[in-house]
Amino acid sequence: MKVLVIGKGGREHALVWKLAQSPRVERVYCAPGNAGTALDGVNVPIDANDFTALIRFVKKENVGLTVVGPEDPLANGIVDAFQAEGLRIFGPTKAAAQVEASKVYSKKLMRHADVPTAEFRVFDHPEPARKYIETREYPCVIKADGLAAGKGVIVCSNTEEALEAVNRIMVREEFGRVAGRQIVVEKRLEGEEVSIMALVAGRTIVPLASSQDHKRALDGDQGPNTGGMGAYSPAPIATPELLSLVETDALLPTVHAMKRARTPFRGILYAGVIVTNQGPRILEYNCRLGDPETQPILMRLKTDLCDLIDAAIDDRLADISEDLLEWDPRPAVCVVIASGGYPGTFVKGKMIQGLDEAAKVPNVKVFHAGTKLEPGGMVVTDGGRVLGVTALGATLMEARTSAYEAVSKISFPGAFHRKDIGEKALAKAI
Repeated sequence: MKVLVIGKGGREHALVWKLAQSPRVERVYCAPGNAGTALDGVNVPIDANDFTALIRFVKKENVGLTVVGPEDPLANGIVDAFQAEGLRIFGPTKAAAQVEASKVYSKKLMRHADVPTAEFRVFDHPEPARKYIETREYPCVIKADGLAAGKGVIVCSNTEEALEAVNRIMVREEFGRVAGRQIVVEKRLEGEEVSIMALVAGRTIVPLASSQDHKRALDGDQGPNTGGMGAYSPAPIATPELLSLVETDALLPTVHAMKRARTPFRGILYAGVIVTNQGPRILEYNCRLGDPETQPILMRLKTDLCDLIDAAIDDRLADISEDLLEWDPRPAVCVVIASGGYPGTFVKGKMIQGLDEAAKVPNVKVFHAGTKLEPGGMVVTDGGRVLGVTALGATLMEARTSAYEAVSKISFPGAFHRKDIGEKALAKAI
């Protein structure tokens, strides 16, 4: 079978790499892909949102399965477009993808399904939002309603920061006019975050290995929010008891509520969870695999990913219990190397050196994200998050050491990375 992966980030490189390992897959294409997907698969120069061209390519090349990486094409209805042509594709429909595409929809769905989440209010005008914030006696989180590449959530420490966040989203429209048309103002919760992703089809939910992401740009969880600066799997905080609670109190009621509303969810449902003193609370839902969490999770997955995706598409997911999912018991750590200036403005086209040396470190895979292959084989930067250096190790410490050893061999002008990925989990283990 031929497979097409949609997207061009680190998550997509990990998907291409893992799908190519399936004995059932003869070739993996990636549209539009990056320098890494060109090594593990075949790049196709078609934009992820050019559905007409993608459908034409799939038909011409007789591609048997399409897997969608990023949220944008899902929110724009790629699954509906492919299904209308009778093509096999993995991901939620446009209606179901609202669980990520609209923070307002998502929070109202949680309220309706009685899912534990933060107290919140929705506003479509800045003035009432400001008045509401000024009456709160606790710090707030301000969220743009629409998609903002993982940067539309502003965690505030005081009233002034919250009022400025309203201005940034609704007045200055920093995340776009559509994304900032409505906002969610919610109570800021305190606790440790964990990413819980599950394969979902119909009423069946199969959780994947847990992971923990590092959202802030700088060490010690300082600096602005990013798409993610590193991750590790499994997350020690995600005990079997916690995972069971998240499944019964959040994932199940959410999936059932969506089915009742005639927007059934099929694909990856990702719950951003915060573990508070009162128990786990859902911060947000996403409708696809996380990035960079996918990299360490797929490094550990031993079960054929193609078989899992097929089972979800064909409503055979109930045949695959969690026990049938095979995981490498070793932890994995991913460290993101980013362009100077990210998540703000940055310059593209910087030459990357040391990739071959990094690849020689045992149990390491360098996943490409914002990279481009130039004529002559030179790899240059082409995005904010450039590489996701991922390593397996007998212990979390060993995985970390290998990942950072490989990171030390890679360089390009302005490169930076966090030096504390996984430290919190290590502190717990000691």
